[in-house]
Amino acid sequence: MVTLVGILDLARFQFAMTTIFHFFFVPMSIGLGVVVSVMETLYVIKKDEMYKKMAQFWGKIFLLSFAVGVVTGLIQEFQFGMNWSAYSRYVGDIFGSLLAIEALVAFFAESTFIGLWSFTWDRFKPGVHVLLIWITTIGSAISSLWILAANSFMQNPVGYAIDNHLGRAQLVSFSALLKNKQLWVQFPHVVVGTLVTAGFLVAGMSAFKLLNLKKGDSQVLFFRKSINIALIIGMIGIAGALVTGDRHAFDLQSMQPMKYAAMEGVDETIKSSDRKDKAQPWSLIAVTNPDTHKVIAKIEIPYVLSILGHHSLTGGDTVGTTELEKQFQKKYGKTHGDIKNYYVPENTLFYAFRVMAVGAGGLLMLAIVALWMNRKKSQLILTQRWFLWILGICIYVPFVINTAGWLVTELGRYPWVVYGLMPISDAVSPNVSVASLLISNIIYFLTFAVIGGVMVWLARRALHAGPYAEEEAQLSQSDPYSHLSEGSEA
Repeated sequence: MVTLVGILDLARFQFAMTTIFHFFFVPMSIGLGVVVSVMETLYVIKKDEMYKKMAQFWGKIFLLSFAVGVVTGLIQEFQFGMNWSAYSRYVGDIFGSLLAIEALVAFFAESTFIGLWSFTWDRFKPGVHVLLIWITTIGSAISSLWILAANSFMQNPVGYAIDNHLGRAQLVSFSALLKNKQLWVQFPHVVVGTLVTAGFLVAGMSAFKLLNLKKGDSQVLFFRKSINIALIIGMIGIAGALVTGDRHAFDLQSMQPMKYAAMEGVDETIKSSDRKDKAQPWSLIAVTNPDTHKVIAKIEIPYVLSILGHHSLTGGDTVGTTELEKQFQKKYGKTHGDIKNYYVPENTLFYAFRVMAVGAGGLLMLAIVALWMNRKKSQLILTQRWFLWILGICIYVPFVINTAGWLVTELGRYPWVVYGLMPISDAVSPNVSVASLLISNIIYFLTFAVIGGVMVWLARRALHAGPYAEEEAQLSQSDPYSHLSEGSEA
């Protein structure tokens, strides 16, 4: 029993590690594709060579993130077959079609066009060449659609039938997978989140570069324009995230009510009809006892949960985790008697959800201030170095937000690997050992550390060299004495 728990815990840790690290680069590459596409589109429209140079320069970072995303994605899929063979067998009939389409259509399409875009700057007219990066970007988004369709089945299984003889789920309606309600709240939320990630990545890197440039340097205008474009895209992403996140949370009340209750810190059912103000308070802070699953301390704000959860000042009920536990025991107790309880990690979900909300709000305010300080006739952003430091450090905030989002998504369906169908404990491979999992966890961690370190080093090197490094190198080769000042002795 101890060994089984150890294997399950190590397998879950490996899944979390590979998923989180992979998801560092997926939104980065999709979002950077949008940023680069917008920059090249501005070049086509305005005929300004600086926008072309922007697309080429930030395209280097895009290519790095794309390459790392591919590698980490392969590692993630490998650990499915190694640690979760029972799960793979159970949903293989459903996941096979989705992953095959993702690999054979979307992935190869984007890989082909990204290659064409990279090596044909002087071979196609600008209006044709820009189509290549847009096709690549759209292909990347479509790739995520198929992956999220698979994940949405895990959250809200549809379009299947259980083959009791084979002991697995079989696909009966492919269209149902694509019409899954979970998919169409999750996919838009992820896509707009990529804009936030890339927008603040480009703005932050530009801010760090400006810290090392002198006022009259020709690169100053380049990176100031990069900040403006990136932050506008980032703000569009934040606005979209607020809308899609609200829709997602609203639908969770019916699809995954235990997740929703934990996110809002509701242990006992709140009925508006039982309250004098006919409204539901929202917990700004809540602490839940993990043993009793009772909220032991909280700070509430009146009316807010009614507004967020029911889009009304009054009315609406929120079912608490205590009542939901009783409902789930009654619903699943006979078929899954080995499951002790259906409580999710309440504190983790509660604060991860607030990290997303507070982080997005903070980035929005930062973007507004940065755009005002970086307006065309102002030098304020160059003189206030402390603000450039803040903008640079905020590179990491979207990655924290994305990780918090995946914690809510994946931990929120506990104890299920496929919601309502397959418990996590039944999904682990029967033949893996503690030793093999320990070794593979260490190897994966070191691999990710090296890959991540190389990615950061290459990106930093490109930033340090600047957008005009190739031109400067060519000039230096054509004039070997260009480094000497005028009038100096040979």
